[in-house]
Amino acid sequence: MLEKSTLYVVATPIGNLSDISLRALDILAKVNMVAAEHIQNSKHLLAAHGIAAKLISLHQHNESVVTDKIIALLAAGESVALVTDAGTPGISDPGAIVVNQVRQQGYTVVPIPGANAAVCAFSAAGISDPHFLFYGFLPAKTGLRKRELIACRSLPYTVIFYEAPHRILECVEDMLDIFGPLRRLTIARELTKLFETIHAGTLQEMMIWLQADAMRKKGEFVLLLSGAELPDKSELTAQAKHTLCCLLAELPLKQAVKLSAEISGENKNKLYQLALELKATE
Repeated sequence: MLEKSTLYVVATPIGNLSDISLRALDILAKVNMVAAEHIQNSKHLLAAHGIAAKLISLHQHNESVVTDKIIALLAAGESVALVTDAGTPGISDPGAIVVNQVRQQGYTVVPIPGANAAVCAFSAAGISDPHFLFYGFLPAKTGLRKRELIACRSLPYTVIFYEAPHRILECVEDMLDIFGPLRRLTIARELTKLFETIHAGTLQEMMIWLQADAMRKKGEFVLLLSGAELPDKSELTAQAKHTLCCLLAELPLKQAVKLSAEISGENKNKLYQLALELKATE
């Protein structure tokens, strides 16, 4: 049932027009106004499903201004749906400003879930690590892009990026430069569309794969970069060993082990075993 004075944040397909929920179609058919990133794109989607709706343009350059119009509609008791060209609003798309302002004004915001390119790619990539960070679009300029990639270098989980076709090659080149040839990358392009492709390999292999066919550089991209390998927790760190050696020179064995464990956070039993070995060699 449609509620008055409510903003509905509606996810729309990322390619295949059939990838829209029954609930989303019902909302779009009943609201008083649809705020759309690009009106022509939304008209195409609505027409495909036999929906006629009033539309207002809301994009990154006019979001603040149009937000006031949406709040006025809500104040008059009307309901509004927010959609973007593809996927879920507010995820590397306009929407955050209007949602924030509408909530601050005390009106209800209802999410209508659906397609999301990042989750779609992750689900079909066969990545067993359950943890991931969604980054979105990297900066367009090489220097800034490399700076952001360097900040991601030590992250131990999959990092998901979006990228445009005209920057895909230079983006992967920068990844190769920052992360080295062996870090794994999954490239998902044109998801849910006719030329959908999901391909994985090392960064070196993926660079060769992209360069081998001009068609592989076309479309909208999701990049899933594997995380950094965590250090082997089964081994004591060099710092912990050094701390233990220093303390053993001044304190009884048990006290040295206890303090070393507290200082380093390392396993007490392993430190104790090492302390015994060090004492045996004296």
